[in-house]
Amino acid sequence: MARSVGFSLPVTVVFVAIGYIYFSTVFVFVDRWFGLWSSPGLMNAAIFTAVAAMCIYNYTVSVFRDPGRVPSTYMPDVEDSENPIHEIKRKGGDLRYCQKCSHYKPPRAHHCRVCKRCILRMDHHCIWINNCVGHTNYKVFFVFVVYAVIACLYSLVLLLGSLANDFEKDEEQSADSYTTVYIISGLLLFPLCVALSVLLGWHIYLILQNKTTIEYHEGVRAMWLAEKGGQIYSHPYDLGAYQNLSTVLGPNIFSWLLPTSGHIGSGLRFRTAYDYPSSGSTSK
Repeated sequence: MARSVGFSLPVTVVFVAIGYIYFSTVFVFVDRWFGLWSSPGLMNAAIFTAVAAMCIYNYTVSVFRDPGRVPSTYMPDVEDSENPIHEIKRKGGDLRYCQKCSHYKPPRAHHCRVCKRCILRMDHHCIWINNCVGHTNYKVFFVFVVYAVIACLYSLVLLLGSLANDFEKDEEQSADSYTTVYIISGLLLFPLCVALSVLLGWHIYLILQNKTTIEYHEGVRAMWLAEKGGQIYSHPYDLGAYQNLSTVLGPNIFSWLLPTSGHIGSGLRFRTAYDYPSSGSTSK
């Protein structure tokens, strides 16, 4: 489901940065290192273009896809024997109810103060996509980050190779005319490689645990309270590493890095470790 989006400065900055990195990589770094119309040049340009296209597509979907809206008619069924987990408030033990949206919250849903509504399986609100990362757009957001890391590292390698090639051929004077391009690209690529790699590592960790960012922070508190009471806390949605990957990215391993979403379900209920006692016990 698409959503209406107004002008966003951070989103505009991201599109401009992607465009700048793409054109500087293909028409400066590749061209000066290999020659754009040589066989190695065409091969590198084609590969980088494919990676950049995946970045742009997944980023655009992340921005425009609704992250998951709670149906106004949603009502938790406490007598459903097939759904053994019902999330409750920390204080009082009542079923979670959003006073601002005037409806019950499904499992893993949270209210976003920026979007001003509840989001299914909310991970966080991201200013760089001007949207929440939630149930329906989490995978495309993750896939975008994967291809963004690949693109930035690839571009950085081509930048360094292009510079090294210029110095080997004693083309310092020719390289001087591209100094601004190299400086701006370096200032963009170095911090982006670090920041995006950290972000990717963080979300790989979350996916392997079948957690959201919110659930991670809630789990830290729950683990502390459990240890304080002499108990052991385990995340109820942790099905084991492979099952967690399949739940988030899809059952077909060949589609894990493709923007598919037919496997995600309604977002109103999720498999838990209590549904599969054997997988739950092995994942602890």
